[in-house]
Order: sequence, then C-alpha cells, then structure tokens
Amino acid sequence: MAKAVGDFSKGKVSSHIVRLGLPIMAAELVHVLYNLVDRMFIGHMENVGTAALTGVGVVFPLITMITAFANLCGSGGAPLSSIARGEGDDEKAERILGTSFTMLLTIGLTLTVLLYAIAPWAIELLGGDEETLPYALSYFRIYVQGTVPVMINLGMNPFINAQGFPRIGMLTVIIGAVMNIILDPIFIFALGMGVQGAAIATVISQIAGALWALLFLCGKKPILRLKRLAFDPQAAKSIVSLGVTGFTFKVTNSITQAVINITLKAWGGTASTLYVGAMSIINSIREIAQLPSSGFMSGAQPVMGFNYGAKLYRRVSDSIRFVFFAILFLNTTMWLIVELSPQTLIGIFTNDPELMETTVKCIRIYFLAFPFMTLQMVGQHTFVALNYPKQALFFSLFRKLGLILPFTLILPRLGLGVMGPFWAEVISELVGATSAFTAMYFIIWRKMKKAAEAEEAAQKAT
Repeated sequence: MAKAVGDFSKGKVSSHIVRLGLPIMAAELVHVLYNLVDRMFIGHMENVGTAALTGVGVVFPLITMITAFANLCGSGGAPLSSIARGEGDDEKAERILGTSFTMLLTIGLTLTVLLYAIAPWAIELLGGDEETLPYALSYFRIYVQGTVPVMINLGMNPFINAQGFPRIGMLTVIIGAVMNIILDPIFIFALGMGVQGAAIATVISQIAGALWALLFLCGKKPILRLKRLAFDPQAAKSIVSLGVTGFTFKVTNSITQAVINITLKAWGGTASTLYVGAMSIINSIREIAQLPSSGFMSGAQPVMGFNYGAKLYRRVSDSIRFVFFAILFLNTTMWLIVELSPQTLIGIFTNDPELMETTVKCIRIYFLAFPFMTLQMVGQHTFVALNYPKQALFFSLFRKLGLILPFTLILPRLGLGVMGPFWAEVISELVGATSAFTAMYFIIWRKMKKAAEAEEAAQKAT
C-alpha cells in the first residue's frame, strides 16, 4: 500500500501535485503561525507592543539562520531520496534519510550552544537598541533552546511529504501550531510573562511536533523508515551539495534582512523604530503570501524527482507547466489582496496608528512585483528537484547578494532615503526572477520536452 501511495509514475501529474500540495500548503500555513502568532500577540501588548514587536523583528535574521540549517538537511535530502526511489533503490533512499537526521541533530545541538552564547552581541549588531534589546534578548534566548525540535520539524517533514504522506506532514505542523495558539495568550497575558511567554509557548509546541514526526518515521507505515542514527559520507556530501541551495537562500535572506534593518535604522531618523517594525510586519505578511505557491512547489518536487529518476521526461515537463500556471494564479491573487486591503492584514499585528500608516506606505512598494516571484520559485525549485545544485545555488545568491544587498545600500544614497530597501525588493524580483526562470527553461525544460518528443517518436516508429 505504501509503495502505491508513493508511486508518481502513473496517473495525472497534476493530480499528484494537488494531492501533495494542498496538505503541504495547509501545513506550511500552520507552520508560519508558529512565529506569526507570537508577533500577533506581542504587537498587541499594552504600552510596549511596538517596541516588543520591533525587538522580535530584530532577531528574525537569527531565527532564519536556524531554518537555513534545517533546509540544508531537509531540502537537500528529500529530493535525493525521491530520485533514488524513482530509480528503484529504496535502500539508498533510506540511507539518505538516516544521514539527514544525524546531521540535523549534530548541527542543532551546536547551534543551540553557539547562538545562546553570542545572542547579546549578535542582536546589538543587528540593530537592537536600548528600547528593543531587552525584548529581543528575552525572546531569543528562550527560543534558541528549542533549536533541535525546530530543526527536526523542518528537516524531517520533507521526507514524510516526499513519500506520499502529506496529511501526516500536515499533522506534524498542526499539532505544534494549535498548541502555540492556545499557549501564547496564556503565557503572554494570563501569566504576565510577555515576550518570554511567547518563546516558551513556541518551544513547547515545537517539541510536540518533532515527537509526532519521529514517531511516524520510526513506525511501520512509511516506505522509508528512520531505524537508527547513521552517517553515510557520500550521502552527506550529496545532501550538502543539493541542500546548500535552500541553506544559502535562507542564510542570504538572513544577511540581507540584517542589512535592511541596519539601513532602516540609519536612514529612518527618529522614526527608525517604526520602519524596522514595519519591515517586521511586512516580512510576516510575505510569509503568508508565499504559502500557497510554496506549498504547490513542495508538492511538485517529489513528483518531478521521482519521474526524473524513472526517466519519464514528458511527465517532468508536464509537472513544470502545471505548477507554473498554478503558481502564477496564486501569486497574482495574493498580490491583489495585499495591494487592495493592506490595512486589514497589517491590523492583525498592530493597532498603533503611526506604525499602521508607515507600514501601509512601505508594503505597497515592497509588493509591487510580487507576481514575478512565480518565475523565481518555478526556476529555483525545479533546479533543486532535479538535482542541479550549481544552478540553484547561483540564482539564490544572485537575487539576494547580487541584487537586494547592493541596491539596499545604494538606493538610499540616490535620493530614495529610507524607502530604498523597499524598492530594492522590487528590482530583485523583476531581474532575479526572470533570470532564474530563463536559465531553467534552456537548461532543463526545453531538454525535457525534446527528450520526451524523441522518446514518443521512437515508440511510434516501433
């Protein structure tokens, strides 16, 4: 039965992608709630909400760094296991799973110790000041103690989804998120613990989700089981080679966000706290806006990888075409929602009229070219799904370090002032996304279509 569930070589590829994508989409929505719920409640704390929300926004690059290492193992290992399964080598796929888990534990423990030790210095470097530093440090030093369960959640769930069990993957996230939603108001308000309560609620919730994922992967139902701690050097090398794309995307996102916060603080003058707070809210809304397309792409990757391993190139080409139009529709819809009713979305995070006014002005610019992210996502994720690590890595670096970072530093000096970082995002989406998709078309998609046409012509000839 498990074999049948995970076989993507039969039936419509669109049906497989939707079947996997919808639960993953729901799971990712719930996962985002982990951090968003904290920000929602923190932003509405009486008298100190804006400063506390800005403080949590300051530590956002450090939290992103943790997810980057989880992506290194999860987004690197899961596509490789799908390709191995498509080739009929389940033993190799299982070695990849075990190696990824061992890497997650080792890296997670190391990060826990390191980030806890450097937290005060790092937060001050990222723009924490006398007003926001106490909130940022209180939140992060508790949050970082849950690094291992956070990484297990993010790093193991792709293996559950890739085997054709998206509902189990969805439950992994839902269990923790529901707990977080319940515990946040209790710890923050009822027990009067403030930002520390939000962090404690998140750690407890992540532990619950991680335990659920491990119980499933160690059980009898999955195709690939987590039987023991294992480390295969060759598998680890391949995981890092492919996973470095997702890792780099997150790390560069962390770096650029840190630079953006510092730039906003430098150019915002007396209103710098408002602009950093606005960026924190915008990042939260962007997380929500990207969820539908991210879920569809996550559902498509196992289907692409399996059929690529099985040399069914027509099905790979059909998968790329389907997700392109689906994600274009989803991203355009989310863009319209943000542009037409920003106040409603911003109001989820703050009731401060000054912060609301500042964020509305900034978000309209930031989201101007959001539909173009369709090109970036399809190009980037296709490179990862089919094991083209060099191309995936290049375009991840190009968009963040080649476009956003320099334009964030340059545009304020060209007359745009504090609004420069928001325009930098628009330029990166227009240029970077178009480049990534164009390269993917010529390197992969056109070749897939030609290979499929040649195979079909040979079949007709015989």
